[in-house]
Amino acid sequence: MALAKRIQIIGAHPDDCEYACGGTAALWREAGSEVQYVSLTDGCSGHHEQCGEKLVQRREKEAMRGAGLIGASCEVLDIHDGHLEANLENRLKVIKVIRDFRPDLVLTNRPNDYHADHRYTSQLVQDASFLLRVPNVVPEAQAMERMPVIAYFWDAFKKPSPFHADCAVDVDRVFELKCRQMCCHESQFMEWLPWLDGRLDEVPPQGMEHGRLKWMKEYFGSHHRPSIADVEREALVKRYGKERGGAVEMAEAFELCEYGEQPPDGDLGRLFPMD
Repeated sequence: MALAKRIQIIGAHPDDCEYACGGTAALWREAGSEVQYVSLTDGCSGHHEQCGEKLVQRREKEAMRGAGLIGASCEVLDIHDGHLEANLENRLKVIKVIRDFRPDLVLTNRPNDYHADHRYTSQLVQDASFLLRVPNVVPEAQAMERMPVIAYFWDAFKKPSPFHADCAVDVDRVFELKCRQMCCHESQFMEWLPWLDGRLDEVPPQGMEHGRLKWMKEYFGSHHRPSIADVEREALVKRYGKERGGAVEMAEAFELCEYGEQPPDGDLGRLFPMD
């Protein structure tokens, strides 16, 4: 099993994919792989001032711009933000979304998370996994010949089980590009999330793009102390060797899901770019 050629990244909200693995996605695109960002909800609730269809349209445009920076495709479903449920209707939607793209690898949330939309995104992908090969379920979308490998984004939650890094990726070289993708989601990273954190007055005004990029780098770092690289240093050294693995400052990490196809010998790293 070699480098994944078709990677589908399924998040709950229009900015989740870039935040979780925008660096690794950029590396895949450099290597010639196809990448698709999927948001299961429309983002209609994620703001302190705007709402409704105006916010939905704004967030979809932001998602398209973010994906477009690395040449990825993007799909935003019409399920309301904050209303996602792991029910039959949504399971069928997820089956169709995955079959339509036909990925080698699917990345998504782990099932334990602070946000119900994140938890149910994970559950929906797991519930869809076996059914991807069942022709009589969602017959309008061709059943897959084989199930994709499924893996989880990194998170810091400890219960009921802590994250285990089956693969860690050095994203130092593309960290600025990851942050530029997140900067495209102005409604989130320049407005809504800083407002929630009581830091809205720190955000540089529109037009100060260099300042906003600098803010984004600092803001991301403030949410990861210690950094993912420090937490997953052992996995980085295993993948890149002591010298490079020990020097990585920015990383993204992934855990293999027990559902879906299993890589030979459990070596998830074969599917991920090395540089």
